Amino acid sequence: MNNCFSYLLIFSVLAGSMEKFNLSCGANPTYGFTAVPLTEANFKLQKPYDIPLEQRYSYVNGVHKLWVYADDKPHNPSSHTQPRTEIRMSGLDYSSGVWQFEGYGFVPNGTSGATIAQIHGAAHGATTLILRIYDGEMRYYSKDLVATDLYDKWFRLNIIHDLDKGMVTVFIDGVHKFEVKDKGPGDLYFKCGVYAAPANISYYMESRWRDIKIFKKC
Repeated sequence: MNNCFSYLLIFSVLAGSMEKFNLSCGANPTYGFTAVPLTEANFKLQKPYDIPLEQRYSYVNGVHKLWVYADDKPHNPSSHTQPRTEIRMSGLDYSSGVWQFEGYGFVPNGTSGATIAQIHGAAHGATTLILRIYDGEMRYYSKDLVATDLYDKWFRLNIIHDLDKGMVTVFIDGVHKFEVKDKGPGDLYFKCGVYAAPANISYYMESRWRDIKIFKKC
């Protein structure tokens, strides 16, 4: 075997090993994406309609802190939905292409039955993706397990929605954790915060977020 071929073979093996290592031990999900410029106007707050914002939200040292109680009112007097305090990524609605949400989240021990991130909109139904925390575990709606042991720690959440392939992919700390078919096209946008589930919720619910970014694949 000549030396040139031997070097190429070794390089190929090493490259394949590195690729597997990156996928399992913390890849960069934003590779190949372009960051969308964000301003304060892109962060639209939703909170119980009868309470001042500062009683359910704070922004200190780059950290968005959002909390809600189980007996709070919905975000609108005409709404019959559960209470929420959420950031709705405004002005970034999409209906085609490949989009990505990235943010560092923190959920304190005790928060349970709360949606902390979602893709709102679908061909049928209100949402494409719901990520809920139950007893420190993240679940797809109240079903499939996405991640465990998330209480009292900062974690990096990446959600990729590929409408061309009809797929949604979730990464935690750069590790591929979950993938599911989407629910068709619609007026879609990302949200994060706390939104009470229909049942089995804690009285107090809170999440914190920092370094929120939106990416698009061009």
